[in-house]
Parts: sequence; structure tokens; C-alpha cells
Amino acid sequence: MPPAAPPGPWPALVLVGPTGAGKTPLGDELERRGFRGRRCAHFDFGARLRALADQPDGESGLTSREAAAVRDSLATGALFEDRDLPMIVRILRRFAAERLRAPGDLLVLNGLPRHPGQAEALAGLVAVELVVSLEADAAVIRERLRLDPGRDRAGRTDDGLGAVSRRLEIFHERTAPLIAFYRGRGVPALTIAVAASTSAAEMHRALAAGAP
Repeated sequence: MPPAAPPGPWPALVLVGPTGAGKTPLGDELERRGFRGRRCAHFDFGARLRALADQPDGESGLTSREAAAVRDSLATGALFEDRDLPMIVRILRRFAAERLRAPGDLLVLNGLPRHPGQAEALAGLVAVELVVSLEADAAVIRERLRLDPGRDRAGRTDDGLGAVSRRLEIFHERTAPLIAFYRGRGVPALTIAVAASTSAAEMHRALAAGAP
């Protein structure tokens, strides 16, 4: 029997930013170094989905429809919708059961939620304390993908020009509004401007210095 997730809602920090902005390196840095004395657990939703997609059919714990939805999302950047929420909640609960140890642990959400509808649906599971927006224009994103300063793009098959352009469109249309969504609910948001060579350590310092 899988372990039970600790009681929620779980304290959380949400990373928001376009593909390649550095969410995964920053999440990993937070997990290594913590945040203001708190232990962090980095939930990288994209990495979780890629791991599930690599498992043989029948071993991922996904239904055939869910597995198809995961493959489609990874291939096209399509966002999950309301009908996919039970799968999303299962994946997040499994992570929480595996990685959260104490009530003060901070769940670092990277890639989830991806739009205000998901944020609304997850409100009973996570108590978001801070949103961190990593900002970079398209030219910077493409240069970051080329340089890979976070060393997190190896093996990625979705960094082609067309795929990146589509993901940037989806981000600006549907994910960027998360900032206004959370601010409207009283959650502070911190913006970190990201350059082509900005490292995870630099982002972590900016976060530690600028967070309320």
C-alpha cells in the first residue's frame, strides 16, 4: 500500500515562468538549500510526467486515457483540463507522501498549477504562501535553452523552435494570469528578471533577498 500523504493543506511556494526560464534549477536549489530555514521539497510536475511516460503500459498507475493525455501534453505543451484533475491530485498526493516530513516543510510547485482553474481546484490541498515569477523574453529563453545554464535540458525532446514557440504562447495566454489570480487572493508575488546566463544560485539569492 502506498504511503499516506500528510494532512493538508500543505504550505507551498509556486514557481511561474516560461519554459527555459529556470524553474527546475531554482526548485532544485531550494530543495538543496531550503528557504529561510525551512526544508523544501521540489515538485517538478514535468519531470514526474516524463518519468510516468517512460514506464511500460500498465506500470505507471495511469489509465489508458490518462496516459494518452500525458503523452499529448509532453508532445504539444497542451495543458491539463478539469477532467484530468483526479490524475493530477493522485500524482501530487503521492509526492507529498514521499517527500513531506514535517508540518513546516515547504512544497515548491513547479509546473503545477498551470492556469487559474487548476489553482482554484488545488486550493484545498496547498496553502500558497508566495509566488515567484521568473521573467524573460523569448530571445532570452532561446539563448538559455542553447546555453543550458541550469544543466536541466539534457535529454529533453521538446526544445525545438516550434515546440518552444507554442509553449511560450500557451504560457502567456493561460499560465501568466496565475500571478493576478494569487495576488487577488492576497498571496504576495516576487518577480525575478532572468538573463541568459542567470544561475540557480543567483535566483536563490534574489529570492531570499526580495521575498516579503
